[in-house]
Amino acid sequence: MKKILMAVCTVLACAVVSAQEAAPAPAPATPTAPAKSAPWPVWLAFNSTKNIDVVGLRLTLPYGECEGVTGIDLGFYGRCRYFEGFQLNILRNEALDIMAGVQVGIYNSAGRADLTGLQVGLWNEARSIRGVQVGIINVADTVQGVQFGLINRTESMYGFQLGGVNVIRESELAFFPIMNVGFDTISLY
Repeated sequence: MKKILMAVCTVLACAVVSAQEAAPAPAPATPTAPAKSAPWPVWLAFNSTKNIDVVGLRLTLPYGECEGVTGIDLGFYGRCRYFEGFQLNILRNEALDIMAGVQVGIYNSAGRADLTGLQVGLWNEARSIRGVQVGIINVADTVQGVQFGLINRTESMYGFQLGGVNVIRESELAFFPIMNVGFDTISLY
């Protein structure tokens, strides 16, 4: 079974490499040129290619950075501008502008991004979130949803927090242990 799996992975890797070599040479990039799309479907992307969109599976060994990912991102440290799908990196997951899906890792960041989905890790952060954060420390500017963790902090919230330290800075009851609830009207997008 292991030999068959290894053979399939080798064939897929060769197919991706040959498809990329057969693609015509791109025109010189200008500062305002949009990101290129990788030959579809991209199954393996081992390198840091900042101006490519990955559709399919991206393996970030040890680090990967690209314009956008639609699909699955696996490895140690994954970073992209736009992400839709499942991001599982051991050390860090980072989406810079828009994140829709699930982030699982030690440090999950949608720091300057809008997150729709779920973050599970030791440290989770997002600018705005519609969904759930589960971790030791959860930080967001605005939340529509739930934060489960030892320390939960947000500026404004429509939802609730469960944990040891719960802070909703713009709430009438800014701090409350165990459970804190916020009903602020929030416009995330």
